[in-house]
Amino acid sequence: MSTPAPLPPGAVLGIVGGGQLGRMSAIAAARLGYRAHILTSEPDGPAAQVAHAVTIGGYDDPDTLRRFATAVDVVTFEFENVSADGLELLAALRPVRPSGDILRISQDRVAEKTFLAGAGIPVAPWRAIGAPDDLPAARAGLGLPFILKTTRLGYDGKGQRRVHRDEDMRDAFDALAPHPLVAEGMVDFACEVSVMVARGLDGAAVTFDVTENRHRDGILDLSLAPARVPEAVSEQARAIALRVAAALDLVGLLGVEMFVDRDGRVLVNEIAPRPHNSGHWTMDACPVDQFAMHVRAVAGLPLPPAVRHSDAVMKNLVGPGDMALWPAILATPGLLPHHYGKQEARAGRKMGHVNVLFPAGALPGEFGVDAALGPLGGDCGLL
Repeated sequence: MSTPAPLPPGAVLGIVGGGQLGRMSAIAAARLGYRAHILTSEPDGPAAQVAHAVTIGGYDDPDTLRRFATAVDVVTFEFENVSADGLELLAALRPVRPSGDILRISQDRVAEKTFLAGAGIPVAPWRAIGAPDDLPAARAGLGLPFILKTTRLGYDGKGQRRVHRDEDMRDAFDALAPHPLVAEGMVDFACEVSVMVARGLDGAAVTFDVTENRHRDGILDLSLAPARVPEAVSEQARAIALRVAAALDLVGLLGVEMFVDRDGRVLVNEIAPRPHNSGHWTMDACPVDQFAMHVRAVAGLPLPPAVRHSDAVMKNLVGPGDMALWPAILATPGLLPHHYGKQEARAGRKMGHVNVLFPAGALPGEFGVDAALGPLGGDCGLL
C-alpha cells in the first residue's frame, strides 16, 4: 500500500480539544502553512484564541462532529478525555491521527497496561480492581503501600488514593469513581523520565532526548533535558518508546512516561498519544519542537531528526501563586515564558510554563538550576 501524499500548504488541521496543547499545536501548524480548526466546548479557550476557525459543541454530538469534519482535512486531538466514539465517527469522514483505537487504549489504565504487557513492554506491577473483594488479593500481590487509581478520567494527580494500611482499602475504593479501579504497586524508583516519540505515515520514527521529571502535588513541576541518567538507561528508555509506538501503529506523537528503578531498569507508567507537558522544553531547545513534529506526522510530512541544540529546564506555572510572579518572570533575563491565555488562575491549574536554556552538555546541578529559575527558584524541591 502506498503512503498517502502529505497535506499541501493551506490544508486544515482539525484539533479535537481546546486547551493549551491545542493552542501550541495550532501555532506550530501555522508555521508550516496549515490552518487549525478547533473543536471545543470553550468559546474563548486557549486553542480558540489562536485558531483559524472554531466549532463549538460536544465531542460526542454527531451533528457537531459532521459539521466539524466537513471543514477539515485531517483530525487529531490534544487530550485524552474526549469521546473515542466521536473519533470513530470522525474517522468515517476524515483521517484521524493518532487513531481512535490508540485513544481507547490510553483512556483506560487497565486496557493500557494490558496492551503494554501483551506487547512485551515492561510495566510496574498492577492489579485490576472491579469490586472491593478484589482488594485483598491486590494487597497480597503488591504489598503496602500501593496506589489505587481510577481507570479513566484521572490526570495531574486526580482520581487516585495511596493505601498505607489494610483498613484504608475500602475507604479508598469508595472514594474513587468511576469503577473499576486499578491498583499499582509502589516502585522504588531513582527518578521518573519520559520520552516523546513521533512516528509518520511511512513508519519512520524519531525520539527526543530522555527527560527527567519532578512532580509536586501530583502535577508535573519541573523537567530537565537531558535526563541525568546513565547512557544505557537513556538508550533503554528510547528503545522502549519506539517499541510502544510501533506496537500501536502510531501516526502522530506519543509521550511515554517511565520509572527508572534503583537497579537501572526502565518501567512504563503511562502513555499519552499527543503532545505532552514534559516535552515543552523542546519549544526553545530544539530546531523542531514536539508540536511541529506532531503536526508533521499527522500531515504526512517527513520527520526531521529530533535533535537538541541546548540543554533545558522547563518549570510549570501553576495556579495563582506562580502567576503572581508573572511580572518578575518577564523582567528576568534568561527566562523564556509561555502563557496559555487562561483568564482565571485557579489552584492546581496550569497557566503556562517557563524554559531556561544552557549550552549543550552544560546542564548545571541542583544549585545552578535553582539559581537560573530566578523568582521561580527555591520552591522546586531541588535543594
